[in-house]
Amino acid sequence: MYAIVDIETTGGFAASHRITEIAIYHHDGIRITDSYRTLVNPGREIPYYITGLTGITTEMVMDAPSFEEISEEIFAKLDGRVFVAHNAHFDYSFIKQEFELVGVNWQPRKLCTVRLSRKIIPGLRSYSLGSLAESLGIEIENRHRADGDAHATVKIFHELLERDREGQILKALKKNSGETILPPNLPKEEFDKLPSLPGVYYFLNARGQVIYVGKAINIKKRIAGHFTGDAREWSRSKIRNEIHHVTYELTGNELIALILESQEIRRLWPKYNQAQKTKVEEWGIFSYEDRNGYLRFSANIVTKGSFPLIRFGTKGDAWNFLWEKVREFELCPKLSGLQVAKGLCFSHQTGECHGACEGVEGVADYNDRITQAVASFKASGSTVALIGKGRNIEEQSLVLVDKGVYCGFGYFDRNVAITDFESARTYVRISPETPIVQNVVNSYLTNPRDVELVVF
Repeated sequence: MYAIVDIETTGGFAASHRITEIAIYHHDGIRITDSYRTLVNPGREIPYYITGLTGITTEMVMDAPSFEEISEEIFAKLDGRVFVAHNAHFDYSFIKQEFELVGVNWQPRKLCTVRLSRKIIPGLRSYSLGSLAESLGIEIENRHRADGDAHATVKIFHELLERDREGQILKALKKNSGETILPPNLPKEEFDKLPSLPGVYYFLNARGQVIYVGKAINIKKRIAGHFTGDAREWSRSKIRNEIHHVTYELTGNELIALILESQEIRRLWPKYNQAQKTKVEEWGIFSYEDRNGYLRFSANIVTKGSFPLIRFGTKGDAWNFLWEKVREFELCPKLSGLQVAKGLCFSHQTGECHGACEGVEGVADYNDRITQAVASFKASGSTVALIGKGRNIEEQSLVLVDKGVYCGFGYFDRNVAITDFESARTYVRISPETPIVQNVVNSYLTNPRDVELVVF
């Protein structure tokens, strides 16, 4: 009826690691009826830290069978039985991955003794295998080995069967209950209340700290996808086990969800949001006056406290922009930091530069064109409002852009007409421009999907 399982592995997530040991106990709801255990050759070196935890060395598994060699035997032990494990998703994801590699389709019903324990024996300080066993007076022999941990899980499951006065086990076995796909500490009732709407969601740990921020067009579907898909980071048990609660903020559409997600990551700095924590290198165009009175340009990395005339995501974008302005306003490439040759710049030979690099052109004339070029920087972007769906049928969303630069977002009643920049400003929450948010806004300015552009 039940197959109670524990495995040891080369690492924490199924997509990149393999099984090194497996133990299976058959249980009929009253007693153990059969047992099976074996080391498994993972076909790779076992990391030292894994050996330190489990005691399983590479030498110990060298003569053990591979999973492929025993896959039929293991399938026979599991087929038709309810799969039971402590933090079931971890063991299930590894075994399913191994079966898929040998072309076996395995889709068992599953029970997680962590989730069941939280419902049947509430109020314990911890539901890890060691802590739960200690709370129940169960001694674990051969800890962190598949047979020892599986046998302890058998004893825990027996306690759950004995104490299940409200039929929690039968409820969990109902088709499509979804219990075992969720992190062991996340209440299913909390997941069930999630909306299928655009917004930003927050994963919280046991202390209420935000450990991950994400965005979604469909919050509920996206969160479920973290735990049912093969995404590497969400297969790591450490992340799953830390998630105790989920909250959310509706945004009405994907554009604002993207903006808010980036802003919230910068505000909260969650431990598992790695992508946007990496420092984004920005390049900017700067202006200064040399000792001869000529105004010069330079393209450099934007540092804290510096104030560029205009910003770019890459050095190439900055240089390309600067070359365009040099040609448009007949400026000197050398005085613009684009050439380092001694003497007259190369462009003077073609007539594109009037000789400011050697004092041939006067300061006043040259600086006048520099001033015109700087003015064109600010005029290079449009002042627009991006109007989209609101959080309910009574409102619309607004993202405000001033001369190409993101200003902020907000919401307004759909009966209100947005006709000018100043009135639009009253509805938005002004927030600082960041490279990530600006890139998001730029993509919508180029391709205004699902939003309407109102140009002021």
